[in-house]
Amino acid sequence: MLKGKKILLCITGSIAAYKTATLVRLLVKQGAEVQVIMTEAATNFISPLTISTLSKKKVLIHIFDDDTWANHVMLGRWADVMLIAPATCNTIAKMANGICDNLLLSVYLSATCPVIVVPAMDEDMWMHLSTQRNIEHLQQFGNLILPVVTGELASGLFGPGRMAEPEKILQELESFFTKKNDLQNKNILITAGPTQEPIDPVRYLSNHSSGKMGIAIANECMVRGAKVTLVIGPTNQKIPNFNKVIQIQTAEEMLQNCKNEFANMDVAIMCAAVADYTTVEVSKNKIKKNSSTLQIELKRTKDILKYLGSIKKENQILVGFALETENEEQNAKEKLRQKNADFIILNSLNDKGAAFGSNNNKITIFDKDGDAHRFELKSKEAVAIDIVNTILKK
Repeated sequence: MLKGKKILLCITGSIAAYKTATLVRLLVKQGAEVQVIMTEAATNFISPLTISTLSKKKVLIHIFDDDTWANHVMLGRWADVMLIAPATCNTIAKMANGICDNLLLSVYLSATCPVIVVPAMDEDMWMHLSTQRNIEHLQQFGNLILPVVTGELASGLFGPGRMAEPEKILQELESFFTKKNDLQNKNILITAGPTQEPIDPVRYLSNHSSGKMGIAIANECMVRGAKVTLVIGPTNQKIPNFNKVIQIQTAEEMLQNCKNEFANMDVAIMCAAVADYTTVEVSKNKIKKNSSTLQIELKRTKDILKYLGSIKKENQILVGFALETENEEQNAKEKLRQKNADFIILNSLNDKGAAFGSNNNKITIFDKDGDAHRFELKSKEAVAIDIVNTILKK
């Protein structure tokens, strides 16, 4: 599975670095070509001689080494994947904030290949809000984060923070390359984020959608080889370089762009939180506080999912979302039927930790064949994988 793959393994200064000897051996045994970069701190935990012997290549540590120069730009272009294992709290923080003070970080910031990060640190460091924020940033940049393992730590504590075992990392790499092309040449339309319906030049109607879930799905589809068109409302999230990004404000703008794009799509995933109502008339000037009450007349927006369902061709797949607060399953199944969708993804505001703006989500996917696919609370990146896998199985 990994034969001929170019793996750029980056080792940072964690006690877990000792596991990389086994990891390199497994990769080479699978037929991968392995080039290793080590930070200076990593050399305190495992010998570069050991790693170079196993990888059959000189280990790179410094940008300048005697009279030679390690070309960080070409290294990031040479690799099929950049694997940072173990990734310490310090290195993750530098990656998240664009700090470039060693060869590893120079390669990371100029890499054009996918990046997989395998964290390793003590429980308190892993759980710290700054580390979790940095992990979130790396995910937003499009990096894949392998989950830490709960177990005995170097400090003697027991908890989350252990680096995944070499065999698990190998399995994840094989899965990464296997699924990399399972959406090859597929055109996928995804909507994300909220819409904003103007009231006057300074005010609008909207909701709390962050766009995180839609971006995560779009990123997963892109990683798996799809040509992704993202139609997204106003958001503060960093948007990766998808094939096409259309930024809109209103529900009507989202509708028109979906109309324009849908005919050429194999799959459409409607993840955006589109306003159900918009103002009948937008005031040209700021509305003044002239009375204790204010009445604004609203009208229904056109249902984008229902419209696409009415024009959907037999070879197209349509996926919708249902955010519910009561009678969740009943409402989701009814939406599936009414909109002529192939899948409806239910999430509930009653599920703790899965609210708007959260990094996590908990979903149930209903399909038109009557099957229900239930998943536990996970990161939105992991949820995106579950969604794409479920669509592919059908």
